[in-house]
Parts: sequence; C-alpha cells; structure tokens
Amino acid sequence: MDYMSVLKSNEEIFFRFMREKYPFFYNSNIFFRDIQYSIISFFKLKNSPVPYADAEKLAVKFIDDLEKEEKLIKVSKNTWKVNFYLDKPVSETEEPAELAEK
Repeated sequence: MDYMSVLKSNEEIFFRFMREKYPFFYNSNIFFRDIQYSIISFFKLKNSPVPYADAEKLAVKFIDDLEKEEKLIKVSKNTWKVNFYLDKPVSETEEPAELAEK
C-alpha cells in the first residue's frame, strides 16, 4: 500500500481524524509526534498498520509536502503553525440561516 498517496488523497479526512485526539485550528501549533501518532492510528483503523519507524518517515514526507503547499509553516524543529481551515470560517457579512429565511 502506498501510504503517502492515501494520506494525500484523504488529507482532510486525516486532519479531521487527527483533530479528534489532538485539537488544532487555524493559526495554532501542531507537533511532529502528534502527526506521527495520528498516522499510526489512522492506518491501524484502516487495518493497514504502519510500523513506528515507517510512520516517522511518512510524517517527514507528509509535512514536507504540506510546507511546500504552505499549509504548514515551520516554527521550530518539531513545530508548525497550521495555515489552513478545516471548517469554513464565518464571514462577518453572512447572515444566520434563520434571519436569511425571514
């Protein structure tokens, strides 16, 4: 199984899964080990376990791709700033659904 292509094609699903255990949001910090352990758990749930060492290599590649796409911004050796939204941000000009219907 090509774990990297599964991660890339299910990126949003992976981050929603990760957020259940390691809460993060736009502009918050995210840590290397959190991503690594999330990769281990994610594939374990898919009945395709990834060994610890492979998960570490996979996390490095995945993070590098996210840095190139500017979705993660490196803060330190093992910390990145989240530069994407999982949930649509609320616009100041949007009316709540209840008011828009009236």
